Amino acid sequence: MTRHYINTLPRDTLRNIGIMAHVDAGKTTLTERILFNTGRIHKIGDVHHGNTTTDSRSVEQKHGITISAAATSCDWKGCHVTILDTPGHVDFTIEVERSLRVLDGAVAVFSAVAGVEPQSETVWHQADRYDVPRLCFINKMDSLGADYLRCADMIRDQLGATPLIVQLPIGTEDSFRGVVDIVSMTAWLWQDMQAREVAIPQEMQMAASDARSVLIEQLADLDEDCAMLWLEGQDVSAEALNGIIRRVCLAGQAAPVLCGSAFRNIGVQPLLDAIIAWCPSPFDRPPVKGINPETGAEAERSPDVEAPLTGLVAKVQITKFGPMATLRLYSGTLAKGQNVLIPSDMATERVGRILRMHADQSQDMDMAQAGDVVSVTGLKSVKAGDTFCDPKSPILLDGLTCPDPVIEAVIEPVSSTDQEKLGSTLANMAREDPSLRLSSDPETGQILISGMGELHLQICLEELFESYGIKAQLGRPRVAYREALTSVASIDHTLRKQTGGPGQFARIKLRLEPPHEGESGLVFESEITGGSIPSDYIPAVKKGLELAIQEGPINGFPLIGLRAVLEDGAFHPNDSSAVAFERAARDAFRLAALQAKPVILEPLMRVEVKSPAEHVGSVIGDLSARRAQIVGTHQDKTGHDITAHVPLAEMFGYVGKLRSLSSGRATFSMVFEGYSKAPTNADYTNKQVN
Repeated sequence: MTRHYINTLPRDTLRNIGIMAHVDAGKTTLTERILFNTGRIHKIGDVHHGNTTTDSRSVEQKHGITISAAATSCDWKGCHVTILDTPGHVDFTIEVERSLRVLDGAVAVFSAVAGVEPQSETVWHQADRYDVPRLCFINKMDSLGADYLRCADMIRDQLGATPLIVQLPIGTEDSFRGVVDIVSMTAWLWQDMQAREVAIPQEMQMAASDARSVLIEQLADLDEDCAMLWLEGQDVSAEALNGIIRRVCLAGQAAPVLCGSAFRNIGVQPLLDAIIAWCPSPFDRPPVKGINPETGAEAERSPDVEAPLTGLVAKVQITKFGPMATLRLYSGTLAKGQNVLIPSDMATERVGRILRMHADQSQDMDMAQAGDVVSVTGLKSVKAGDTFCDPKSPILLDGLTCPDPVIEAVIEPVSSTDQEKLGSTLANMAREDPSLRLSSDPETGQILISGMGELHLQICLEELFESYGIKAQLGRPRVAYREALTSVASIDHTLRKQTGGPGQFARIKLRLEPPHEGESGLVFESEITGGSIPSDYIPAVKKGLELAIQEGPINGFPLIGLRAVLEDGAFHPNDSSAVAFERAARDAFRLAALQAKPVILEPLMRVEVKSPAEHVGSVIGDLSARRAQIVGTHQDKTGHDITAHVPLAEMFGYVGKLRSLSSGRATFSMVFEGYSKAPTNADYTNKQVN
């Protein structure tokens, strides 16, 4: 049955949120409890049993982790909430990136024991980049070593955020049984997963009153209305306090902090209330900005159903019925059978079905509109990050920021009969996952697959077999090295070739510089004046440089980034062409790059190890042998935390070594930190990891 859902809802009753965290913080369990409490499901699944709603793929159930962001939705107290459960493992960080790109708010989940972990920082800063308002949920308050206030301090100190303590836990560890709501000054207790509202326990009334005073003082520093009430000594009602918290949360000035135990269903209902009260609706968000692809002028679209259609493709999945794209509509309406423009290549496509997703299930819709996150069929050529819009009002939005792979390996089928099928299947998988890259070995012609880590490539291998029936194997992993220029180099290069017919002539004067902080890829500028190079040829220079930086001057590794300034040049009225200027740019780069003191860079990982005290010396000694730089150590009642920066080339097989050193008691996590200069005496000829 087709459902006309959104059209019947007021503007302020929509919420699009993501659940984000470090791996094993409890995101999927929390999502499962949210769906149960809202009546979306009637039987609670469990991550360890592989039967949760959002981890529906067999490979996710096998590993007990979320691999791809799954969309679902539910209703709570008159509001419709779309939820994206995102992965917590660093290898699948692109899923968080594209989810945050199209969401309005997020719930950051933290373990009450571990607090802020490496991937917690990564996803938090991803949300910073897209100005996504956040709530914080301190999960696992019933676990040994849980410390609510320590986690709040870590959010402030390590994430640079302003945490607002809006709840206090009643009990801790195995005695945790409820929360005190500082805003309404009431309490909630849970028994057998059922909640009941009660008065604040006598022994906590003073602590709750003090916490409320601190909360109001914090808000007075952030909000003028609250400051006036506070200065005048007036009491701030729960209703007023809710409005103030919502304003500062939407402005990104602070993040309310709540707590609970998702597994025991404690604190989930108050979290749902907080999502409705403090997270933005799509219509609270500012207009999206882009450019008109026809004129190059800036353009923007307000979140209005009457505005021209504008949206972004967050994800593409290849199904047996063809590509299915997950879209976010920022403005206008989208109907079945409607033609939309894909401005990146100025192609027009026709929308097939419009679907509201619930994990791997779907529900047909006739129409979607501004604020919706839906899936559609029929858009055959789109990819993640593409804009779609009204053909009569074109606009091109910023796409997705996709991290560069850090590891690659040869992949080949076990059976030669699968060779052709393997290539096309991998191409489809790379279309679904922008962080998965394909290339070929120039010497052997074998397929090279690049990704974000060992697990990423292993999951790809399993997915090939389980979803497509292709049994493949990986060669030894290779580190994805990069090259960089460390100084400025200038060159005045002339391409002059005469072969009897029309010749090739192009003169360009280039200045090559290292990229500025935060830049990657090619940053190209033209200072051409007076027509020394016709404007039609300047894009060819840029194209030549884009191709050239794929092979650095030392070992042929891609450049991490380059600033190139076209200062001057010359052309010939008969012998010059775009092809000539493109070739001249490639040649000029190869000659000038060697003068710019190039270096080889290796991926550097931030590694955090939690070890029992008796094994700390062995762990640090082993890390030092791996060329690690120890950043810091911290001791708490659960053990020692060791933070180090370690070259990725030294971290393969570390899980087995760490288990051996600690008798299986130590654990570690690892996220990409950046690039550092690689040793000059290393052998990079095959990029193999020893």
